[in-house]
Amino acid sequence: MTATAPVVAPAPTTGAVRVSVARGYRFEVVKLVSQWRIRLLVLACWSAPALFVAGVSQQSTLPADTLFGRWMLATGWAGPLVILGFSGTWALPLLTSVVAGDVFASEDRLGTWRHLLVAVRSPRRIFAAKALASLTVILLLVVGLAASSTVGGLLAVGNHPLVGLDGHPLSPGDAAAKVLLAWACVLAPTLALAGIGLLGSVALGRSPMGLLLPTVVALAMQLAQMLPLPVAVRVSLPSWAFIAWNGLFTSPAQLGPLLIGIAVSLVWAVTATALAYLLFLRRDFTNLTDDASGRRAVTAGLIPLAALVGVTVAVVASTTGATGSGIAQDKVQRSLATEFAHLYRMQTKQLNRPDVTEAQLKATATCNKGSVRVAAEGPGNDWRCVVSWHLPDVEATGTAIYQLDVTSDGRFVADGDGPKEVNGYFLVRTPTGDAPNPLWQFDGNVTLLSTSKG
Repeated sequence: MTATAPVVAPAPTTGAVRVSVARGYRFEVVKLVSQWRIRLLVLACWSAPALFVAGVSQQSTLPADTLFGRWMLATGWAGPLVILGFSGTWALPLLTSVVAGDVFASEDRLGTWRHLLVAVRSPRRIFAAKALASLTVILLLVVGLAASSTVGGLLAVGNHPLVGLDGHPLSPGDAAAKVLLAWACVLAPTLALAGIGLLGSVALGRSPMGLLLPTVVALAMQLAQMLPLPVAVRVSLPSWAFIAWNGLFTSPAQLGPLLIGIAVSLVWAVTATALAYLLFLRRDFTNLTDDASGRRAVTAGLIPLAALVGVTVAVVASTTGATGSGIAQDKVQRSLATEFAHLYRMQTKQLNRPDVTEAQLKATATCNKGSVRVAAEGPGNDWRCVVSWHLPDVEATGTAIYQLDVTSDGRFVADGDGPKEVNGYFLVRTPTGDAPNPLWQFDGNVTLLSTSKG
């Protein structure tokens, strides 16, 4: 058995031109956008959302089970929010997998590491160029999703006011600013998934799991968000930022959970990218048959990220005092009463009745979960609420019944159960014809953290 000397990248000779990060970055961007699948993704992200929003806006049935879906016929600003909800669940994890999850593994499949090392002469600059190039392409795809859905919605429906998640109307300018801010907020969890993609691409090499890692991690986090886990655990996951943008559409805005989600996502992005960088620098490029180590992927990738979850959960729990599910009876009652008051005023304008204010209505809600014997807390579709309000110069108290389906992330759907004159029918007769009844069925949001009021 004879020992062979390892083959290393030749050291730069005197007078050799060093390939800068900027030059390597341009080369990697060109290499990425020259791939047919990346071109197809760019085309789809910049055209498909507009076609979808415009197509749905011409239909009589709407995706009412999607947040803001029931408003797609009323304003063009609902379309980009529907696309945003879909993107956070499916599109963005898949995009980061295809781009960041393959940026290093493609060199393993093609066997081009030696050529790249000889040309660039620096693993550090190679990593920086590839990471920045993948980030650029991902940002291009995200901007395409946002721009296309916005243009499609405005052209198909128009620049009309949007109704927030607490029932208050948003002017077109305010709606535009918040839609743009919501898309900007999901860049943080997208960067976290991109960092996980870089880590998987470096640690697992040509293995298909490296390409699928961001999607698998995103699906696992989405499953965790649906389980009855403590609110401190859900808020401590990067996937929370894909949900917390809902708080922008209440008044006052629920900024606490959103800022926590963004901070956690950025910490994940930095940590995963740093781990990928360290693994890349320690890699032996001279061994063409060993492009990754399963043990190294676990010890340098999985264990640090699992430890990061524990640290973030401890920090969030200690700083916010969050316990349990975060969905309590008083929060549900307060959110429902506030939204009902706003939507009641909207219905009043539709029917040309004398205007009233929220202070005059004095709307309150009384809710229980299943029965009075069951603790009124936690998610479920068995919430039953009675809303009461008062009108000026009217002695009788108005009441309306709602069935609530509250999910673990704080979103609820309120379904009117009478009386028919208020919320028992999906249309109301206005002087200009039938119009959707805003009190029949609506989406709302319960703040999970007691310190989250903007």
